[in-house]
Amino acid sequence: MTNERRVLVHPDKQSLGASVAARFITKIIDVLEEQNYASIVVSGGSVSTLVLAAINASAARDSVDWSKVSFWWADERWVEANDADRNDRQAGIDLLDHIGVLPENIHRFGAVGDYATVEEAAAAYSAELLENAQGDDDAPRFDITLLGVGPDGHIASLFPDKPQVLTAAPTVLTVSDSPKPPPVRLTLSLPVINNSQRVWTILAGAEKASSLGLALAGAGADQVPVAGVKGRKRTVFFVDSDAAAEVPENLIASTY
Repeated sequence: MTNERRVLVHPDKQSLGASVAARFITKIIDVLEEQNYASIVVSGGSVSTLVLAAINASAARDSVDWSKVSFWWADERWVEANDADRNDRQAGIDLLDHIGVLPENIHRFGAVGDYATVEEAAAAYSAELLENAQGDDDAPRFDITLLGVGPDGHIASLFPDKPQVLTAAPTVLTVSDSPKPPPVRLTLSLPVINNSQRVWTILAGAEKASSLGLALAGAGADQVPVAGVKGRKRTVFFVDSDAAAEVPENLIASTY
């Protein structure tokens, strides 16, 4: 399959969340029929919460054999494990605490208290990615990566005009000066994100329209990090009508 980029527009934020959740469940079932396991990357933020909560609320949720699904994170805040700012804590509330995912299949970033420094936590996660990689890759070929996008176009903790966004290695990067608090973060590098078979970016709200428009118009990843996203098989932008305001008509797909 050749790589494709598609933009799918939904009337509003709630229908967006429900649609992504339904497609996610369908695709995971398909993947599990093909290879008997699936690996997923999730991120933080309000859109992630929207989608994960919609998956949890779906009547089709339990049609997935969650014991065969592993979860990874695109980025994490360098705080204590029980801190409300942790992306993994929110993902548990929204979905993971309610399904039959095995504890060993939940791959969390290290927290303050687990490691002496954020650099040690990054090295440990890099090693875990490598241990679960296919072939000569440095990380798994994730089946689906779900990414939110900030108004500035950032993805994970890769921010505009910061060196991390164009860094090819190592697989896990540290951020000491995030424009959004808390300032210290861990994040997958863009090449690891793009090692995913499918990258689904999800945007809602008029404040995202400019970044999406720039990304689709050919802006560089250093200026608009979401512009650098490209899954191995497919890249899909799931957006609501407000976020789609600056998307060229010819890029909007009628179907998945």
